[in-house]
Amino acid sequence: MTAEPTHPALFEHSPWVEARADAAPSSGDRHADLMRVVHAATQDEQLALIRAHPELAGKAAIDGTLTHASASEQASAGLDRLTPEEFERFHALNAAYRAAHQMPFIICVRLTDKAGILAAMEARIANDTPTEIATALAEIGKITKLRLEDAR
Repeated sequence: MTAEPTHPALFEHSPWVEARADAAPSSGDRHADLMRVVHAATQDEQLALIRAHPELAGKAAIDGTLTHASASEQASAGLDRLTPEEFERFHALNAAYRAAHQMPFIICVRLTDKAGILAAMEARIANDTPTEIATALAEIGKITKLRLEDAR
């Protein structure tokens, strides 16, 4: 029997990460245990985890299907209050990034603002995909750490 995740919103639509961490001996550092699972996962599992994340200011934000945590995080960076021009820029950069890397752009939006996000998107499009996978996993680690702190 798999243990129920303690914090279902820690990883976007990826409860397997918490389930595996719960099934392994604890180090006493929940975040480290979770990230150990992420880094031990197969590349296909890591890509599925990355691809489970919504695009910033994307379709899920428009149609209201973001998880509560993602909606709150995107709002904290002002992504719920974009001008039409900003929205178009995000849309174009999301499309270019997805075309280049076959995954959504991931950044811990709570640690930056709209301008920082846009600058990072523009800069990271040119990276190779293995670099972007590693960067996305590191950003997911930052997101998860903040979500864990919120749950305390």
